Amino acid sequence: MKAIALGVLASLFFAVTFVMNRAMDLSGGSWIWSASLRFIFMAPMLLIIVMVRGNLRPLLLDMRKRAVIWLGWSTVGFGLFYAPLCFAAAYGPAWLVASMWQITIVAGSLLAPFFYIVIQTESGPRKVRSTIPVQGLALSLIIIVGIMLIQLQQAQALTVKEVLLGSVPVLLAAFAYPLGNRKMMVACGRQFDVYQRVLGMTLASLPFWLILSALGVAEVGLPSSNQIIQTLIVAISSGVIATILFFSATDMTKGDVHKLAAVEATQAGGVIFVLIGELVILHGAYPTLWSLVGMGLVILGMTSHSIFGHKSQNVS
Repeated sequence: MKAIALGVLASLFFAVTFVMNRAMDLSGGSWIWSASLRFIFMAPMLLIIVMVRGNLRPLLLDMRKRAVIWLGWSTVGFGLFYAPLCFAAAYGPAWLVASMWQITIVAGSLLAPFFYIVIQTESGPRKVRSTIPVQGLALSLIIIVGIMLIQLQQAQALTVKEVLLGSVPVLLAAFAYPLGNRKMMVACGRQFDVYQRVLGMTLASLPFWLILSALGVAEVGLPSSNQIIQTLIVAISSGVIATILFFSATDMTKGDVHKLAAVEATQAGGVIFVLIGELVILHGAYPTLWSLVGMGLVILGMTSHSIFGHKSQNVS
């Protein structure tokens, strides 16, 4: 249950991303700077945390030794996750992007066959391919139905272009984030704590963000001071606080695909937080009756995931 609570808390801080990215777009900021500045700001903050904890040297040595693994999966988990998310924010409202992002709940379950678990047999430990957690996937579909209801009437006010550009990139991000995160969890094992892993992935993804920044200078020029401040807020809230909370929660699952799916499902809470944030900060439209029903299903799905994950923990 502690992992579930951390996941919900992380979704609150993650919600800042969707609201602030939309606010930056509405004020004329470029999605390129919204994406790249977040990770550029995150790097020194995380570096200080890991240095104070005295865990920097072994991390840097491992990153040098396994540069391809760190660069590859960090670019997938951070680069191909956040750049498309910011791009989508430039074309769709925060609630649409946050709603589509919940596909990551199903994506996390569907990615299970790409990973192995160790089981004990008479001949000793053996690695077997994980299977899709069918019950967890069914519970995730309850959340997805809730998300669809939230979008139902709201989407009628959008053009086809806004729906496509605000949705399709998020599908890429929804698969990239759990894939990169899980692959680095496996690669790191118990060798590094969550602070080291987040810092390592942030540093390893910097080449991607520096290239994107160069394109930003060429395409739109330097970011405004207002966007720099807003991105700094996102970096602290979503980049540092939310990421560490979420990665801590996933680490607690110890590789159990059912528990991991339950933790990933907590991110659906972000939709509710984003709706509230958009109402208060961006003065968006109030949710309709169907949107409220959808939010009820989201809460039901999250609660069911929590109960299922807790039962799984008790049985194991």
